[in-house]
Amino acid sequence: MNTPPASSTSLVDTSPRPIGDLALQSGPLAFGLWRFTDPDVIRSTHVVEAALEAGMTLFDTADVYGLDWGGTGFGRNEAILGDVFAAAPELRERMILATKGGIVPPIPYDSSASYLRDAVDASLRRLQTDTIDLYLIHRPDLFTHPGDVAKVLADLRSQGKIREVGLSNYTPSQHDALAGLLDFPIAAIQPQFSAAHLEPMRDGTFDRAMRDGIVPMAWSPLAGGALATGDTVAAVRPELIGVLDRIAQREEVDRAVVALAFVLAHPSRPVAIIGSQQPQRIAAANTALRVYLDRNDCYDIIEASEGVPLP
Repeated sequence: MNTPPASSTSLVDTSPRPIGDLALQSGPLAFGLWRFTDPDVIRSTHVVEAALEAGMTLFDTADVYGLDWGGTGFGRNEAILGDVFAAAPELRERMILATKGGIVPPIPYDSSASYLRDAVDASLRRLQTDTIDLYLIHRPDLFTHPGDVAKVLADLRSQGKIREVGLSNYTPSQHDALAGLLDFPIAAIQPQFSAAHLEPMRDGTFDRAMRDGIVPMAWSPLAGGALATGDTVAAVRPELIGVLDRIAQREEVDRAVVALAFVLAHPSRPVAIIGSQQPQRIAAANTALRVYLDRNDCYDIIEASEGVPLP
């Protein structure tokens, strides 16, 4: 890897991210369990151990995970992780356990008080744990008043069933409507963010996170794998692939690693959620922490992604 000038500092932030008042802090990379569908407890335990050994202390799942990607039904991925905890209880204490609720196919969204209470209880049973460290509303329910959501989240928190609260896929105005009705701060948000999807930088999502000290959990940091393969991204914006490849060649890494590093470079200090279930790929993702990116690199990526020069 090329050595940057001694006076330069990479924008890639590799420091831990505190989430609310949790005792553990999140590493810059998190482990996502959308594809965590293998029912074999031994193999699944090895995957969890690989993520923890790679410094991924934040584990992100959802009750709806299991309905696709080879899963066998609603709640199944949580249940598999619960089986891992039953077989190796010490692993639970080494992680920040995050799960989400509120997507109920085919409705599709339900954040009513009765539903969220039942959803949290069901997640706790499947996960075989006493508390959820970080509970996120998966997507906003347009037909539930944010005051009702705020009240049930406060109740669940006071009961000790959840420790911290987050919001996933909320617009900034939806975020503000709910946050203004809570008597405790939102600890995390989960927007889609990657070199190919820059909306959180433009729509106020990251601005609010920086203002309020909220940790962004970036889902799909590789644009569903397209930034690794280059297939669909190249068809729409081949110049983005070209910029990522140029930086990757300089840094002696692959394009996907540069894309992860870009997510970690934003000053809101996002956590990039890694979706691979292969231990060797999980370990390799840490290479992103050694990538050097300066402002020129990041703005080159933005211009290539958006297809227009910055003013």
